[in-house]
Parts: sequence; C-alpha cells; structure tokens
Amino acid sequence: MQIYTVCFFGHRELYDLQRVEEKLIPIVKELIQTKPYVAFLVGRNGEFDEYAASVIKRLQKETARENSELTLVLPYSVADIEYYQKYYDSVIIPECLSRVHPKTAITARNRWMVEQSELV
Repeated sequence: MQIYTVCFFGHRELYDLQRVEEKLIPIVKELIQTKPYVAFLVGRNGEFDEYAASVIKRLQKETARENSELTLVLPYSVADIEYYQKYYDSVIIPECLSRVHPKTAITARNRWMVEQSELV
C-alpha cells in the first residue's frame, strides 16, 4: 500500500481559529478523499498542533474512511503517555531521538518529521 505522509507545524498560540480552519479543513479532507492512505504526523508543542489533530480526528469521523492514521510524534518520553494513546491512533518516539539532548529534541523531532513527509 502506498502511504502518503503529511506533517504539521504551526504557532504556539492561535489567534484566528476560523481562518486556520478555513485553510486546514479543505486540505485534510482532500488528502483523505484522494490518497489511498494518509499518515498524519503531529507534535504537541503548541495550539496549532493540537488544533490540527482535532481537525484530522473530526474529518476522519465525518468521511468515515479508514484510510488515514493520526500519529503523535513525541521528542522524548512523557509521564502521561497513556492519555495520548487514547486520543491518537498511535504515539511514537523516533529511535534516532534517544541519543539527542532534551533541549534539542523538539528540533530533531521536527527534522525527522519533515524527512518522513511528502507534504509539510
């Protein structure tokens, strides 16, 4: 199966959710409807990341298509990982980040996400 991978990056704070939604929904909906399988990668280091994840979850439900997966990519281990595992389809910490200092782990995680993706 051909997997089309998309990652999301955005601002820590969002000030115009309506505008973000107007831009994000058509893109995500088209990907789900036109690609055989879409892997969505998101972090969780700002409001945009959380909002993008909620839009993806909503559109997965609305389209009723089982051709996408929402993956939370963590830069390092967290104490409440079970909370995230209930919301996201999968949660991963890339192996390459195990050797990275925590202060640079988010940047390294973001670089890894870009390298995995066809669309940012």
